[in-house]
Amino acid sequence: MSAAARPPAAPPLTLGGCATLACTWEATAAKPGNVYRGADFEDLTYADFLTSAAVIGPVIDRTAEQGVGATIFAAVAATRAAVATNTNLGMLLLIAPLAAVPCGVPLRESIEQVLAGLNYDDTCAVYRAIPLAQPGGMGEVAEADVHEPPPAGLTLRAAMQMAADRDLIARQYANGFVEVFRTADRIANHAAAGQPLGEAIVLAFMELLAEEPDSLIARKLGPEAAREVSQHAATILDSRRHGEDSFQAMRAEYDFWLRADGHRRNPGTTADVIAAALFVLLRENRLAWPVKFYAPPISPE
Repeated sequence: MSAAARPPAAPPLTLGGCATLACTWEATAAKPGNVYRGADFEDLTYADFLTSAAVIGPVIDRTAEQGVGATIFAAVAATRAAVATNTNLGMLLLIAPLAAVPCGVPLRESIEQVLAGLNYDDTCAVYRAIPLAQPGGMGEVAEADVHEPPPAGLTLRAAMQMAADRDLIARQYANGFVEVFRTADRIANHAAAGQPLGEAIVLAFMELLAEEPDSLIARKLGPEAAREVSQHAATILDSRRHGEDSFQAMRAEYDFWLRADGHRRNPGTTADVIAAALFVLLRENRLAWPVKFYAPPISPE
């Protein structure tokens, strides 16, 4: 292949740059029920997400020297100093272990070693980070509640395993980030099939939501409400068989419905997995550059 025919190389990105770009892309894609460009919540804006994405980058760059738990706490603290609400706790819980995998090592093969090496200090740091972030819908649980100091010797992976049956992010610590890697594959496949990256992200988001009821919705409204949201996502994806116009119309109605009632049906946990999946794609350089995020505008006839 001649030099002129080679695809452009990826821009040089540090770990922190990958995290910032992943979180920026996640916030920019028009995912139903979430904040995105031109679609703020009353108490949470697109600018809040961009600000948060910027301030966590330097913290993620220091993951190797400070460890996973300390990275999560420092990134949450940086976020809280910059914005007035929780924008990224779930993203950080997923991105920090991925950032701890040494450069040049396949993430899928090495994340297990990182998770197995998490210790009590990591647990203590995360137990400090969660109340600082003030995530929505956090109730009390009978064992290892984050509102109390963690039991002595409890590793972060063991703590997450206790919540794996009710929280998709915690489940990633138990199962080796299965949903994160599956979602990364879906985004990459949609993009390779010709979808602009923004649309590839939305499709992967809808596919994950159709399969996995959102943990944030379940915490706020109960598991039945979360299952209803997932069932609607599956129906909307199926509408693609009837053409793009039908799919886009149903998606717009779904977005409006999710935002109603004070956006309590916001699929925030699903969005966190998207950010981690994008971080995977950036670290592994699996996207074509230059990135086309939006479809080109339709020219008038």
